[in-house]
Amino acid sequence: QVQLVESGGGLVQAGGSLRLSCAASGRFSMIKIMRWFRQSPGKERDLVASIPQDGTIDYADAVRGRFIISRDLAKNTVDLQMSGLVPEDTAVYYCNVVVWAFQTGTGSYWGQGTQVTVSS
Repeated sequence: QVQLVESGGGLVQAGGSLRLSCAASGRFSMIKIMRWFRQSPGKERDLVASIPQDGTIDYADAVRGRFIISRDLAKNTVDLQMSGLVPEDTAVYYCNVVVWAFQTGTGSYWGQGTQVTVSS
C-alpha cells in the first residue's frame, strides 16, 4: 500500500501564490509518474501538471507559465508552486502517484485532496 499526504491548500486573493506539497510513503520500488489534478464542483477531475520518471514535465494549457511542478525523489515528494492565481483556479487539488512494487506491480494512488480557493 502507498499513502499520499497533501498539504498547502487555502484561501488566497487573485494574483497571489500557494505551494502544494504531497509526500508518498509505503512499499514501492519505483515511482513512475507524479501528477497533480484538480476538480471543481460539477466538473471532471482534470490533469494540471505531471512529471514522469524521465523528468519530462507537462502542464495543462490553463496553468502553463503560472504553475511549476517539482519533485524530490530522495524524499518521494512532489510540489506544485502556483503563482498568478485567478478565481478559475479554485478547486480541490489532488496528488496522484503511479508506482511499481515487486509484490503488486503497477498501482495508482490518490491523495485526500486539498482545497484551493482564490477570491477576486
